[in-house]
Amino acid sequence: MVVPHAILPDLNTLDADSLRALLVETHERYCTTAQRLQSRESEIEHLKLLLAKLQRMQFGRKSEKLQRQIEQLELRLEDLEQAQEADSEPAKDSAWAQTAKATAAQKEPARRRPLPSHLPRVTRTHAPKEQSCPGCGGKLRPLGEDVSEMLEYVPAHFHVIRHVRPKLSCGNCEQIVQAAAPSRPIAHGRAGPGLLAHVLVSKYCDHLPLYRQAEIYSRAGVELERSTLADWVSGSSQLLDPLLEVLRRYVMTASKLHADDTPVPVLAPGMGQTKTGRLWT
Repeated sequence: MVVPHAILPDLNTLDADSLRALLVETHERYCTTAQRLQSRESEIEHLKLLLAKLQRMQFGRKSEKLQRQIEQLELRLEDLEQAQEADSEPAKDSAWAQTAKATAAQKEPARRRPLPSHLPRVTRTHAPKEQSCPGCGGKLRPLGEDVSEMLEYVPAHFHVIRHVRPKLSCGNCEQIVQAAAPSRPIAHGRAGPGLLAHVLVSKYCDHLPLYRQAEIYSRAGVELERSTLADWVSGSSQLLDPLLEVLRRYVMTASKLHADDTPVPVLAPGMGQTKTGRLWT
């Protein structure tokens, strides 16, 4: 951060004692900041080494405990790096530094991005309670309006669809007439197509395991066993077989196919160690 000369103390108005006190204060701030930066640099290097070691230990089936440790170390490392960048600037406790920061903020006001236009809008009109002028009692007339927008979130929720099929009987031959039952994505299943799509997207696109999804649904008062969700995923995969076949035919029409190798840890016999094997589809 560069401090304008106009905000710095006028050295011509300072006596020797004041100037000496200013230099001592500046030197103390510099020493304190340098010690803090050196300490944080040492901790950052230690965390990087520990993080690299944990990432090398993580192979095959991922351990939830190890994954949480890595995530915590990454968060701590990010906080230290941000604090290091903040401390690398000149001290901000002095009055002239605060004035410089305020001046820079006035020159470059923060700009908000407009809210996405595709989002639905709900208009709430806040009309004045007064029907007449509170000053003179005269009649009020429209003058304009102020409009501001606030982004809100509506949590996802479950709802139950009841399929009712009335039975009708003939008065002459007593034959019973009833509409056919609507088809279900999974035979005898209780999950609708929207719920199945949500489970699949959460698992394969958002990388949300089924047991975590079960915990999320339980907070909404819906108890779904992990085995039930697994059956739904298996049943949905069968429904996607026609789409898979269409994609296969489309891909195979190309003259060349490109694919990435998949690294897999392979146990080396007699060595008690693993080596990296690669699968090519």
